Amino acid sequence: MEFRDLVASRYSVRAYKPDLVPDDMLETVLDAACLAPTANNEQPFGIVVVHTARREAELRRVYRPRWFTQAPLVICICGLPSKAWVRRDGRSYLDVDVAIVTDHLILAAADAGLGTCWVADFDAVAAREILALPKGVEPILFTPVGWPADTPKGKQRKPISELVRYEHW
Repeated sequence: MEFRDLVASRYSVRAYKPDLVPDDMLETVLDAACLAPTANNEQPFGIVVVHTARREAELRRVYRPRWFTQAPLVICICGLPSKAWVRRDGRSYLDVDVAIVTDHLILAAADAGLGTCWVADFDAVAAREILALPKGVEPILFTPVGWPADTPKGKQRKPISELVRYEHW
């Protein structure tokens, strides 16, 4: 698929078929995430893949909507704060790096015909417990990964003229 068509067609999926994601397809999606650029190439992230079968109730402690566990997989992209590049003024680029990794993952999934949905409003305490995250590893984003069972509703975006400026604000 052409890149412009891919980004135009990707949407937040909130209904999934129970069909499994083939291992080779998952590997391709994960590979794309691991190829994402990070500040100073520090790669301050880790990815946890969770199979949802028989773990639905446990995973709903992390995020309640039923569609979250309809997909056969839920992926958590974690940050490693101690490994993140820090700008001169002290600003950590951890969240930026994790967002780039997540974007690569969801675009690769969309290119394969899979659905995803960014989930940031989750219970971090439950996530840490359920994923057995060690100290120094922070859950940053989740996404289900599976075959869409819904249809896109179309994107509403501001026009470029409202978002882009040249030379100064």
